[in-house]
Amino acid sequence: MELGFSTEDEAFRNEVARWMAEHLRGDFECLRHRGGPGDEDAYPAERKAWERTLAAGGWTCVGWPIDHGGRGLSLARQIIFHEEYARAGGPGRMGHIGEGLIGPTIIAFGTEEQKSRFLPGIVQGAEFWCQGYSEPNAGSDLANVQTKAHRDPNSGEWIINGQKVWTSLAHESEWIFVLARCEAGSVGNRGLVFLLVPLDQPGIEIRPIRQLTGTAEFNEVFFDGAHTAPSNIIGQPGEGWSIAMALLGFERGVSTLGQQMHFYREFDLVCQVARDNGADRNPMLRSRLAHAWMGLRVMRYNALRMLSGPQDGSLQRPAMIYKYYWSNWHRDLGKLAMDVLGVDGDIVVNDPVRTRLQQLFLFSRADTIYAGTNEIQLNIIAERALGMPREPRPSLG
Repeated sequence: MELGFSTEDEAFRNEVARWMAEHLRGDFECLRHRGGPGDEDAYPAERKAWERTLAAGGWTCVGWPIDHGGRGLSLARQIIFHEEYARAGGPGRMGHIGEGLIGPTIIAFGTEEQKSRFLPGIVQGAEFWCQGYSEPNAGSDLANVQTKAHRDPNSGEWIINGQKVWTSLAHESEWIFVLARCEAGSVGNRGLVFLLVPLDQPGIEIRPIRQLTGTAEFNEVFFDGAHTAPSNIIGQPGEGWSIAMALLGFERGVSTLGQQMHFYREFDLVCQVARDNGADRNPMLRSRLAHAWMGLRVMRYNALRMLSGPQDGSLQRPAMIYKYYWSNWHRDLGKLAMDVLGVDGDIVVNDPVRTRLQQLFLFSRADTIYAGTNEIQLNIIAERALGMPREPRPSLG
């Protein structure tokens, strides 16, 4: 993909940078470079207020169509926005699940009533969403859904029973989208339903999961007779799998360029420490730093190639390698950070740079596991991108 920026695009870049400089200060100064992976439970109230400030400035949902409350920005300008946001130290977005996943899914597959009900809250930074996919003992087998949903014969409401796990920021969200089994006796990816469920109700319990990093952005979510309105279904009963897969296709959208800018920030921190403690004079570490920088460039070019295809929720071939590539790169950067720190990496002190690199090392260990393990990613690449024979699987009956 040949991506050039016009004079008007560069003027837009200056506009974004100027707005960030004017607003990411004062009460929001503490949010700079906070709230990213491994740090997502930092300053939740302040980050929600920041979302509302972004909304007031017209900087939420910048790629959404204007008819649905977005700015309708071109791909080039979306890239500029996400790059400048990250370069300015913009905090991890509390609204990214709504803006990047469920919002585009509702736009693509929802009813007009659903669009009117849910999209404004996302655009305004007033309602926050979390994802109800993963379940205990299911590993990377997303289709191994045990959570059940059925219609109440009197009210028509959906009643949900079961458990979800590793649900990011559920304790800070108003809504959860849930993949549940609605057809008795169905197995695998058949007989599923995709529901939108309010979290503030007696039938739902949320328990944070404390991690090695000391943070607790993930949660267990228990459904015990939870309910949602008959209209809060995307698609039809039995179509839940296709909706869920389309939503994951949106996960590899243009915001991945912002993710990469955070990676650049982490890489710069590793280089800063290497210069300060003399590790940059070690030829092996210098070589690994150079390879890390080259990996970042490759990641950017692959992302631009991925984004040049349709952004309709379908999983295009260039997108199939993206998660596998960045997760390996990020895990290796965490290892490199510890080697650059040396023995200091084993000591906890009140040093924000060292703490950030320690968190990077610990949290990046999970990058190759969540959202589909590396082994699953390689199967997807082999079978769907390269057309190789499918791995033998047990019959679903």
